[in-house]
Amino acid sequence: MSKKILIIGGVAGGASAAARLRRHNEQDQIIMFEKGPHVSFSNCSLPYYLSGTVSSAEKLVMMTPEKFSKQFNIDARINQEIISINRQAKTVTILNHITKTQYTESYDKLILSPGAKPIVPNIQGKEHVNLFTVRNVIDITNLKQAISEKNPQNIAVIGGGFIGVEVAENLREAGYNVSLIEAMPQIMRTFDYDMVQILHKELYDHGVELIVGDKVESFAPNQILLNSGRVVPAEIVIMAIGVAPETNLAIAAQLDLGRTGAIAVDDNCLTNDPDIYAVGDAIEVYGALIQDKFKLALAGPAQKQARDAADHINGINNKSRSYIGSSCIKVFDLNAASTGLTEGLIEFTKLAIEYGTVYITPNDKVSLMPTNHTMQFKLIYDKNNGRILGAQAIGKGNVDKRIDVIATAIKFNATINDLCDLELCYAPPFGTAKDVVNMAGYVASNLNTGKFKQITANKVRELVKINAYILDVREEAELARGIIKGATNIPLSQLRDRLAEIPKNQPIYIHCRSGQRSYNATLILQQHGFNEVYNLAGGFLALSYYEYYNDITTAREAILTAYNFN
Repeated sequence: MSKKILIIGGVAGGASAAARLRRHNEQDQIIMFEKGPHVSFSNCSLPYYLSGTVSSAEKLVMMTPEKFSKQFNIDARINQEIISINRQAKTVTILNHITKTQYTESYDKLILSPGAKPIVPNIQGKEHVNLFTVRNVIDITNLKQAISEKNPQNIAVIGGGFIGVEVAENLREAGYNVSLIEAMPQIMRTFDYDMVQILHKELYDHGVELIVGDKVESFAPNQILLNSGRVVPAEIVIMAIGVAPETNLAIAAQLDLGRTGAIAVDDNCLTNDPDIYAVGDAIEVYGALIQDKFKLALAGPAQKQARDAADHINGINNKSRSYIGSSCIKVFDLNAASTGLTEGLIEFTKLAIEYGTVYITPNDKVSLMPTNHTMQFKLIYDKNNGRILGAQAIGKGNVDKRIDVIATAIKFNATINDLCDLELCYAPPFGTAKDVVNMAGYVASNLNTGKFKQITANKVRELVKINAYILDVREEAELARGIIKGATNIPLSQLRDRLAEIPKNQPIYIHCRSGQRSYNATLILQQHGFNEVYNLAGGFLALSYYEYYNDITTAREAILTAYNFN
């Protein structure tokens, strides 16, 4: 017996559900409603239209109603908004934005995929600025048209998440003066503070005026007034501080919301109504690592949920699904990716986890290859059982590949010892025989078994202040690229012959360029009776990235004589 299935929302979740439903059953009547003029557009590609990377707005649209009809026999209705749900009668009321008329449709099953809406706080004076958001093709087209017409001297982006950073990057690539304002001390909370300094530097180096730790207080004509008293000129303002799930329909229909304020669903994406499902950015999901519900506004999970809902409508029960949150982003010449937990999230949510961290700066390919680059890689693991909790990677190479491996490992409850055993593809143009992921496993295993101890870059400034003994084991020719003030240089090649110069009555903090030679030096000193020896994780490279942006933008006294980034 055929079913009549209505879908509210025609982008990632809604379009995917519609296609999956049709693959299940040729006889079902499937109607998809989208209140805007486009269905199945590439939401994540919107910022790239600003720079011309995507050459036309039309290319952002992946499918048209005509294609849905011809290829899938799906009735995709654009400019038609569901304004109410009658659960008792199993009908919805639709407003046709073209004809300004209303009508009703009945349903056997209903799927909600309304997405999320940009958060636009009611900031004093917002009527004085040209304010835009980026959610759909119309938004990005209006923004680009306004920029073309006004030819602004200054554009400001408020919010340092994915959309904010990508919009700022693409506007800068297009040649505009761009300010990026973030109220928190850092952009991109999917990365820890130590890792995100690399992205701060990249934005700064490419001419974006990055302002962190300063909140927008009010607007004036062509100006943004910040909490610090700073005034940022801007003829165009893009609000990108985040999104909130679209729940108005669900609330009006008395569907249950979860603790997060998003729509509550079960493992089959079913709401508390047995005939209504919800998918995508509007729902809350279960976090495998935090063991709690959270909101996850990503296209990949939305498409998985769409499949689950379509399957259950057709009699297929789904296994319990959980999420860890995996994402990547390009920031000018750098690629960045993360998965799972960050240190910041663990501390903020007060998760009862005794965790350890690994920070390494290995080559992403064999050093002889012209495409080789250094990669900054951070791994987080559970000290008690070695279980992998998360990872972050930033570099010019394939960071997504490495983080995908970690995401897969987390999914199957792998440990740091499993990372050591992974057999990964190797050829000099692609990677190294000991891949970055393997190396992280080796370091984590050594730390967890007490083979050596480490300090991280965020501790070094305090060590310099107290005149701690910092041992630089780089060769003398490398020192011109920068040193830690007050450090003692004994090259690794001379270390065994100069052990008598090193004090045994105080802690020794050792560094090299990347952390590998200093690790060897750490083991040498330990085997010669030095008890308090610490390796600087990530070496001088990691320290340079950690210190640079704050040094440059706050005019504080530097602890390095110069910075080394390669």
